[in-house]
Formats: sequence, structure tokens, C-alpha cells
Amino acid sequence: MAIENDFIEFEFSKPNYDRLLNNSHTFLDKMSKRRSVREFSTEDIPEEVILNIVRTATSAPSGGNAQPFFFCIVKDKDVKHQIREAAEKEEKINYEKRYTEDFKKKVSKFKVNFEKPFLDEAPYIIVVFKEKYKLVGDKIQKNNYFTESAGIAIGFLITAIHNAGLVTLPYTPSPMSFLSKILNRPENESPVMVFPVGYPKDGVKVPNLKKKKFEEMYRFY
Repeated sequence: MAIENDFIEFEFSKPNYDRLLNNSHTFLDKMSKRRSVREFSTEDIPEEVILNIVRTATSAPSGGNAQPFFFCIVKDKDVKHQIREAAEKEEKINYEKRYTEDFKKKVSKFKVNFEKPFLDEAPYIIVVFKEKYKLVGDKIQKNNYFTESAGIAIGFLITAIHNAGLVTLPYTPSPMSFLSKILNRPENESPVMVFPVGYPKDGVKVPNLKKKKFEEMYRFY
């Protein structure tokens, strides 16, 4: 395998202290206001905005620059409804048989159930897949760190959605193999997460969550 030795100069403009501090404060304030939303307006979003959001996600770093992730952007109402029906079928079984009483008690404060109307309401759904391996001819080429790489790309995606002025909900139906079938993805890919994307419905409310204290979540060494 050939080793790439193609390097280019890194473009970087060093900010002064005040700008550095202001940048960190501004971004912290913006992201601190991010919330997961389960009720969406059906108002359309410019396609270019969605494409820019996904472009941002694809710019995420990945192990060996393999970029082992794929984004399905779903706007078609029929396809979105297929996804909703399949998700609700599995979720109904989850609530009736698979979920423990302890788990159902934990999520009850979010007032959620097996019904997922946001999959119909949101103008777009972005489904993220991780590529476990590449098919090069008749040979399998393993992707290293594909789970971690997809996770980083998802972080970029959520941040880009919020930065654009839209809202989303990280949704993980379980099991989710139906997504591969509906979206006709190859067997070397596995679905990771579903993101409805759009504006929040007027008057929507979100849970009043209590976060851990910052001091509980970091330590200097």
C-alpha cells in the first residue's frame, strides 16, 4: 500500500487573547442553549442549508482518514412515513416486552412512548450509518476506529444543526436494521442514529433538565 506524502500548508490565523476568550465564551453560550426537541414545525428548510450541515459533518476527523460514515438525507414524505411505521412497530414491542420497568420509569419524565410523530413532521431526517469495512473488489478492507469516527461526525452534525438555527433530536430506535432495508444501504454499513431536523413547533416545551455540576465532570492533571 502506497504511503501518502502529499502535505499542504495549514491555514491558521492566531487570535489574540481577547478574541480567544470571546470565541470560547460565545460558543459555550450558544451550545449551552441547545436542547433536544420532539415536536417539529412542518415548515420547509432550504436544501442548501441541509447540505451544508452534512458537509460540515463529513469534514470530521476519522481514523486513517477513512471517513467511515454515510449520511442519508430523507425529505420524501413516503420514505419518512415508512421509517416512522417501522420505528413505531419496534418501539411498541420495546414498551410492551423488551424494556424493563426501571427503564420505563426513567424515561417517563420525558413523556415519551412508542409513537414517533416527529419522523413525519420534521421536513428532513438525517440517518447516519457507520461503515464497518470497505469492499475493494472481492476483498474486505477493515476500517479502523469506525465507531469512534462516526461518533465524532455525529458531534459535528449536531453542532452544525444548532449553529444553523435549527433543532434536532438524536434518536436511536432499537433494533434499527429496518433503516438499512428502507434506505437500501449495503451490508458493510450499520445505522447508528436518526436525526429529525427542522424548526421547533410554536410553543413547544422541553424538559427542565438538571445537569451535573461542571466540577463533577472534569479534572486538571
